[in-house]
Amino acid sequence: MSHTPHELAEEFPEFVEKMHELKGSNAHFAKIADEYHEINRAVHRAETNVEPTDDFNMETMRKQRMALKDEIYGMLTG
Repeated sequence: MSHTPHELAEEFPEFVEKMHELKGSNAHFAKIADEYHEINRAVHRAETNVEPTDDFNMETMRKQRMALKDEIYGMLTG
């Protein structure tokens, strides 16, 4: 299996246990974590030319990933 950068466990290693707990107890957290993983993998596929895309779409996907990451971080620290 190939390594996908920016996985949540790498981004927030100090919150791995809390993320696991929230995925099981908070439906909204689980939903946005799943959305983050989907967009992160799409960005990775585009960056590695597995599924090439144009610059505009790449920028849009990266912004979506960042917004989800910010929301996840807020839930982890809030």
